[in-house]
Amino acid sequence: MKKPDLKLANLNELFPDNFSQEQVAKAKTVFLKELAYSSHKFYGGKIATMPKAGVYGFNWFNVWYTPGVSKISTTIRDDNDTSFELTNRGNFVAVVSDSTRVLGDGDCTPSGGLGVMEGKAFLMKYLGGVDGVALCVNSYNKEGKHDPDKIIDFVKMAEPSFGAVNLEDISQPNCYKVLDTLREECNIPVWHDDAQGTGSVTLAGLINALRVVGKDLKNVRIVYYGAGAANTTIARLIIQAGADPAKMIMFDTIGTLHLGRDDIQADPAFYRKWELCQKTNPDRVSDIEKAIAGADVLIAVSKPGPNTVKPEWIKKMAPKAIVFACANPVPEIYPYAAKEAGAHIVATGRGDFPNQVNNSLGFPGILKGALVVRAKKITDEMAIAAAYSMADFAQKKGINPDRIMPTMDETEVFAQEAADVAVQAVKDGVARIEKTWDEVFQKTLADIKEARDAMGLLMKEGFIREPDLALLEAAVKKAIDAVK
Repeated sequence: MKKPDLKLANLNELFPDNFSQEQVAKAKTVFLKELAYSSHKFYGGKIATMPKAGVYGFNWFNVWYTPGVSKISTTIRDDNDTSFELTNRGNFVAVVSDSTRVLGDGDCTPSGGLGVMEGKAFLMKYLGGVDGVALCVNSYNKEGKHDPDKIIDFVKMAEPSFGAVNLEDISQPNCYKVLDTLREECNIPVWHDDAQGTGSVTLAGLINALRVVGKDLKNVRIVYYGAGAANTTIARLIIQAGADPAKMIMFDTIGTLHLGRDDIQADPAFYRKWELCQKTNPDRVSDIEKAIAGADVLIAVSKPGPNTVKPEWIKKMAPKAIVFACANPVPEIYPYAAKEAGAHIVATGRGDFPNQVNNSLGFPGILKGALVVRAKKITDEMAIAAAYSMADFAQKKGINPDRIMPTMDETEVFAQEAADVAVQAVKDGVARIEKTWDEVFQKTLADIKEARDAMGLLMKEGFIREPDLALLEAAVKKAIDAVK
């Protein structure tokens, strides 16, 4: 085992050589959680507000504020669209959550989601050159229940300040109403990253996984384990991309979705699940053993594991089986266990395993593309365009069973996504302005470079302090002790 360094280049090497694969996997999870806690405490969070305009003398305050700023106010009053070029609105995203479905931790109270929402803003800036702000809201009504209308009203009131809204970690069924209402009633993109974002990156991974194994999307049998906002949207986008819904079976906490699920039909709030009941599983298969037998693909976005997905299920799948185990923070089955059971390709949501299928590969570029052309919404076609953009980028670099997705250090993937999404927005008639593919690509690359150069300078000059290596060493020790 090695001592940790700040790059965290190979986490596996931090733990004793006699640790099993399962022990290493568990230790990494504990290590990352402990280091997250100590590092967030060290920095006091991870986002700050900084001016991007200069102060060259005292009178510049009269330019940036009163009396000069009056010209900005009256110009925007007369034409609201000028707010996108005279303020930061054109590059500003609200990351909105009521924190009722935070990763694998459930309802964390409104402020409990701040760490995740700050993380979203952090990634937006570094990966996409987009500014974001975390806004965790209290959605309780007088009866003490979470009310989707409170989130809807909040976003509508905040809309004039932002170029786009990223919804995050809102539990179902409220998430369906919130997204679908705001998509239609707001004049800026409102995007639910747990739904459309997860759907887009999963579709991207599936496209390349099928390329590797030589199977056609329209012919494969797919089993979905979990029927929340993520998997229901994944299924919807995969169907739109050409898969046959009659070859799909989806499991929720009660059983499978099909036309006999009167409980889902009776609750209007679950209309997205009922849509899938009408399209999938025509034979009303109810047993996981029967559903998984001969299946080509298993997409699990359900309860954190391990052993939520059983190895014996995977053994029943078709040759060259594809398994997506995307629960956070621990996948439903560890990749080594899925491979031992016969899976040919295994993907998870984590970057410390091969084939990371994670929203961070999608939302920075997708939102950037929408912002550059001042889109009024993000259509499903734009999400699908992003999926093919990611898949094609990875394919050009070379794909294999352990590499079906781009990685976050491949900067150009975000610029390519932004350009492909922007072009699709123009095609879909939701863009306020038109830009060429190359204009969006170059603008995105320049903004990403500026964001990274600024961060690098702050780190070099010590304005972003280096954490003490003792924090890392303490986290390693806690991880080892927890697993022994």
